Amino acid sequence: MATETVRVELGARAYDVRIGQGLLARAGAEIAPLLKRRRVAVLTDETVAGLHLDSLRDGLGDIAMTALALPAGEATKGWPQFSRAVDWLLSEKVERRDIVIALGGGVIGDLAGFAAAILRRGVRFVQIPTTLLAQVDSSVGGKTGINSVHGKNLIGAFHQPALVLADIGVLDTLPGRDFLSGYGEVVKYGLLGDAAFFDWLEGNGPALARGDAGLRQHAVRRSVEMKARIVERDETEEGDRALLNLGHTFCHALETATGYSARLLHGEGVAIGCALAFELSQRLGLCAQEAPSRVRAHLRAMGMKCDLADIPGDLPDADALLALMAQDKKVLDGKLRFILARGIGEAFVAGDVDTATVRALLQDALSMRPLP
Repeated sequence: MATETVRVELGARAYDVRIGQGLLARAGAEIAPLLKRRRVAVLTDETVAGLHLDSLRDGLGDIAMTALALPAGEATKGWPQFSRAVDWLLSEKVERRDIVIALGGGVIGDLAGFAAAILRRGVRFVQIPTTLLAQVDSSVGGKTGINSVHGKNLIGAFHQPALVLADIGVLDTLPGRDFLSGYGEVVKYGLLGDAAFFDWLEGNGPALARGDAGLRQHAVRRSVEMKARIVERDETEEGDRALLNLGHTFCHALETATGYSARLLHGEGVAIGCALAFELSQRLGLCAQEAPSRVRAHLRAMGMKCDLADIPGDLPDADALLALMAQDKKVLDGKLRFILARGIGEAFVAGDVDTATVRALLQDALSMRPLP
């Protein structure tokens, strides 16, 4: 398939998301028009560096490249490694007219983007996402940041990339669990605003997971298109952009409860969160029982987590999970906001959800977990 381009129209901050095979090998030609001088500074992690850093170096051709590889994993997305990254960029004498490249998944993209946002009051950066999750979500839209002991993504800035290169080929190096974690975000787009896309995923998801490049490119392009249109309407999440957080209020609480560990990957938390959000919607009388049943059926058919019972190890009780949700960025005037749904593809922002109903939902979900 030919490389496709999705334009994110944000006036002076507009940029292209390029989606296709072999973009890493053509990185120099893609990035060169942005450069004032032929050098880039790359932030990556140790796992991605071993897989793709040499390919990027070759693809950049005569563009000089310097790189820092941080430890892999969510724990990197905090103050210590962030400070290390910023100090390294300064030691490399990165100037305001230069380009920082984020080569990696969501952790590196978020951290590198935030570093670029504050370095010399703002340096341009290019996202080269190497995971499905990053290609369809975190690399697009300009949300950057790091985690705090108080919760996920509570420290950051909106800083749009200058370009995104989503190379479908690099997804072949992903472990199966990581690919399905990203698929959790893909499913989210169908659930929040495109019932036909969810229908398509029900029919094509298994082949897509097995490695069909054409299906993967279509899924990434459609996901990016949906996110781009929402970001264009609401860049800083004053309204519609909150829809992208379908499942995330539950997800972020669960990630905090599991210590941002391998017990629960982000996209797994999103999948469980989407299933819980649809179950909550059904309990509130907003949608038919068929909707949450269909969501869970597809996730199970893909071999994904879809319930609290699927998370190994101990979890806090319902009240403790509610307390973690109260730290969510979507809290407004002390009230939790949930993304609920009237059906598949019909999500909306609910500003004042009955806490007792949420507590009962969590209690029921926790009661289904196996006894220790």
